Amino acid sequence: MESEKALLPVTQLKEGESGTIWEIAGGLNAVRRLEALGIRQGKSLKKLGGMYLRGPVVVQVGHTKISIGHGMASKIVVEVRR
Repeated sequence: MESEKALLPVTQLKEGESGTIWEIAGGLNAVRRLEALGIRQGKSLKKLGGMYLRGPVVVQVGHTKISIGHGMASKIVVEVRR
């Protein structure tokens, strides 16, 4: 069975699901802020947790765990294999 690729914002990933950062769909300030945290296009990202509705989202990039707001997390588009 062949795996299917999907492009999803981090907020739509399931807990424990991971993928490759495809793009940051935000303005220059959002891109710079996320890059300063180590979140860049092409890096692997794993969603560790998040609140049910619009709370913060916890992700892991490399060995670093980062908690980011829901709005900022929704700008991170990840390619996921399912």
